[in-house]
Amino acid sequence: MPTALITGAGRGLGAAIARELSGTHRLLLGARSAESLTDIRAELPDTVPWPVDLTDYPALARATAGIDRLDVLVHNAGVAELGTIAESSVQMWRNTLEANLVAVAELTRLLLPALRAAGGHVLLINSGAGLRANAGWGVYAASKFGLRAFGDALRLEEPRLRVTSIHPGRIDTDMQRAIVAAERRDYDPNEFLTPQTVARTVRTAIETPRDAHPTEIVLRPIAR
Repeated sequence: MPTALITGAGRGLGAAIARELSGTHRLLLGARSAESLTDIRAELPDTVPWPVDLTDYPALARATAGIDRLDVLVHNAGVAELGTIAESSVQMWRNTLEANLVAVAELTRLLLPALRAAGGHVLLINSGAGLRANAGWGVYAASKFGLRAFGDALRLEEPRLRVTSIHPGRIDTDMQRAIVAAERRDYDPNEFLTPQTVARTVRTAIETPRDAHPTEIVLRPIAR
């Protein structure tokens, strides 16, 4: 059975991706702490917890050291700090770029030998903000534009790997609820994509026959 590592797997979209792949892959579930994986592991007991702070690079190197073959790497973990450029701070820029771009690049770099051994597939959960920046989303969008560029470069540099950037619109998750609360408006889940829909798209990309390379997938919600 092929092996997949999913970051940010404890809840929301990451947990939905874990459910979608659980029947076809041996799963390593990444999260900042083992405690945050309690619920999804109770639901999927055959999975393997992989708790590590992705921005703790010595710890990340230790956590990846025993992985010698990896078929699928799903970069799902990330942060969303919103605000105008005028309201932003150096720390906000650092936190966002560190989580959404630098940690992704380092985890991928560390796992390249394992991915090469499997002819693996790297999936980057990007965003509509990685295609177009809106007011108040500049810091987040910059990290996602960078993530898209990272994927484009990796695809060219590692021709034995498949690299897919997935750009979903806004998704019905706890993170989305926090964003809508910050926007000072009522939350309507019908405005957003479901995590299950995006997870199914991830699985479809992985299962695309090997004569095709799904490079970019863009999803937009349809009001229900």
